[in-house]
Amino acid sequence: MATRTTPVDTRRGMEKGADRSAGDRAREQLLTGIPVVERRLPLAGVSTAVLEAGTGSPVILLHGPGEFAAKWMRVIPDLAPRHRVIVPDLPGHGTSKVTGGALTSDRVLAWLEALIERTCVSPPALVGHLLGGAIAARFAVRHTDLSRLVLVNSMGLGRFRPAPQFALALITFLARPTERSSDRLWQRCTVDLDRVREQMGEGWDAFEAYYLDRARTPGTGAVLRTLMGQVGVPTIPASALEQIRVPTTLIWGRHDVGMRLRIAEDAHARYGWPLKVIDDAANDPILEQPEAFVEALQHALDGQVTETRR
Repeated sequence: MATRTTPVDTRRGMEKGADRSAGDRAREQLLTGIPVVERRLPLAGVSTAVLEAGTGSPVILLHGPGEFAAKWMRVIPDLAPRHRVIVPDLPGHGTSKVTGGALTSDRVLAWLEALIERTCVSPPALVGHLLGGAIAARFAVRHTDLSRLVLVNSMGLGRFRPAPQFALALITFLARPTERSSDRLWQRCTVDLDRVREQMGEGWDAFEAYYLDRARTPGTGAVLRTLMGQVGVPTIPASALEQIRVPTTLIWGRHDVGMRLRIAEDAHARYGWPLKVIDDAANDPILEQPEAFVEALQHALDGQVTETRR
């Protein structure tokens, strides 16, 4: 792996001389509350925004569909004291811009390979949530130069057959991203949305504002459809998953109605991957139960997972 370059904070430079939109302001507010440095890297034709924090063994965090790197804001501060945390906006998400041709599954994996090459001096742990989990799993099928693989409510491990109310909320939001449709979707993604809002305070307002801004940005829907259609929704064949040689752990919110817990339980039984279930959480334990999630993730990174199932 190449020697990593020195991180440079590019946020102020990107904003100089430009009128900042409500989305820009929301993003700035989110990043202000996280101890990170942001830089921009050209990776496989994707101008990629990358957040970095901490020192120690490298951990790469890949977010879910329609989200962005700051999604991990509730857990980065607790990971940074022990790890060098690397958090990109996925291609076509956040402020990562796709140029020079179509976005394909192979290109996404090439993008991730380039990210590791540019940011890691030793094999990283790869942590993926939902769509990010599908990307991480597909990458691990082809690559062994990872220290750990952690899949969080991951897509790609089984059929995506969400509960009807979740599916309706998702379709409605994608068709018309408003505060109301966003609220209805997040109510399906969490056990107690009001509790999350109360805990995050103004952070939630900034998070939701930027989430809506990105959903309304022209071209975002097309990128999301491509990534979900090629990477997220298709089930990775068992014959491929059996090729993963990286130590792998599953972390799952117990009440997920999109990627249901039984998908993780089946993967645990088939591949022998340890499974840690986060109680009182749906498909987003990162936002909903950050302390329990960090504890489970740290145990996975240390190779000390205590399994919990039904």
